[in-house]
Amino acid sequence: MINVGLTGGIATGKSLVANFFKELGAYIIDYDVVSHEVILPQKSAWKRIVDRFGEDILNDDLTINREKLGKIVFDDSKKRKKLEEIIHPEIFIEVGGRINKIKKIDSNAVIIQDIPLLFEVNLDRTVDKIIVVFTSKDRQIERLIKRDDFDKDHATKRIASQMPLDEKIKLADFSISNDGPIEETKRQVKEIFKLLKAGENL
Repeated sequence: MINVGLTGGIATGKSLVANFFKELGAYIIDYDVVSHEVILPQKSAWKRIVDRFGEDILNDDLTINREKLGKIVFDDSKKRKKLEEIIHPEIFIEVGGRINKIKKIDSNAVIIQDIPLLFEVNLDRTVDKIIVVFTSKDRQIERLIKRDDFDKDHATKRIASQMPLDEKIKLADFSISNDGPIEETKRQVKEIFKLLKAGENL
């Protein structure tokens, strides 16, 4: 079994790359999905978040409005740190359980953990290998404006709030350019998956 961290920058195409790995037979653990699950209504993390940030962050169905919560913590590092202290331990417990289940059914598994903030929260130490998905800053801005309806200024700020992509690439074992045609991105994924599966370059 090999445990791989997949990361990049906001709107670089990590989900697309993760899907290509899944098509090839890799097991995907998406930290965004897990982070949604651990804050579902009445779960322990949900209760602590509501206690800390108030009921104004809730939707009518009692789920947490991530956009509202994001606005509260984005420009306040202390509040963001508090939120991370609540959510991260719950995510790690859930991910650990999933990895153990995969181990039991497939000892030769290639596990791809899609972790947006892999380096920022020091999870690079928890994986065997690291893949960074990158694209140009202009392409990131373009995708954020289209995908999340951001204006150019907000999109630029969101990108600037993350660790620079060129620094992440230097720390990675593999990098995938997602600037060109989808077929080229898929080709790079196939090449890396083959190496991971064969145990070469590891």
